[in-house]
Amino acid sequence: MPLDTQPRQAKAEAVVQDTRTTPKATLLVVDDEAAVRRVLVMRLQLAGYRVLCAEDGEEALTLFHQEQPDLVVLDVMLPKLDGFAVCRRLRAESCVPIIFLSALDAIAERVAGLDLGADDYLPKPFSPKELETRISTILRRVGRGSATTEPRDIPAGQGVMRLGDLVVDTNRRQVTRGGERIGLTYTEFSLLELLFREPGRVVPRAEILEQLWGYPPRRAADLRVVDVYVARLRGKLEPDPRNPELILTVRGTGYASQRMIDPLVAVTA
Repeated sequence: MPLDTQPRQAKAEAVVQDTRTTPKATLLVVDDEAAVRRVLVMRLQLAGYRVLCAEDGEEALTLFHQEQPDLVVLDVMLPKLDGFAVCRRLRAESCVPIIFLSALDAIAERVAGLDLGADDYLPKPFSPKELETRISTILRRVGRGSATTEPRDIPAGQGVMRLGDLVVDTNRRQVTRGGERIGLTYTEFSLLELLFREPGRVVPRAEILEQLWGYPPRRAADLRVVDVYVARLRGKLEPDPRNPELILTVRGTGYASQRMIDPLVAVTA
């Protein structure tokens, strides 16, 4: 794997986290390759993160419950429990951001990981700098403390959007239908908010990718991330996801919102 494994000049403090400074966030790196773990620990600590490591799926779950990290970097091919199984268990109890790493670059693999609730998917080989960028983008979007069921830092929104029989509370980042709450992940809610910010406007897939994931599409498979999240959102919000009424596909371009009973009702919190 062509990661930058060249030895650094003697700076031991770069490898051992300086306890005199507060780290940006705590990351859990899960990979069964020792060389990959070493490189990622060094690079991410240099970037100011506190980094925990696990080499198999069972150890990853144990460390997660002990340390409640702010983000998980998760390899797919792991001993004991593979990355998909780990992701499934984490999603059953947590909204923690998850970035998959995998030597399997097939679109089917990406879709499978994103369908389980991962926030991003980075194929191997990859640049550690690109991973750092994706981590910082996700943490900037979701804030720290996302390992719990509800994010601790909830940004203030503009009020309430009424989408048909749905009520979207942007202050609490909650969606309800008939008083019943619909569970959305942070990324799903952000996608909903983006699509309905300007009702009827066609939002290109590349724009969605840049605004929500923080990077432009470099390959066709990158845009598949957007399609998967739209499909997940439709599955939770649309009465018939195969015949969507709220989120429409504009073939070859992107997506647009439609059929709002109240175009945008701003309610002061």
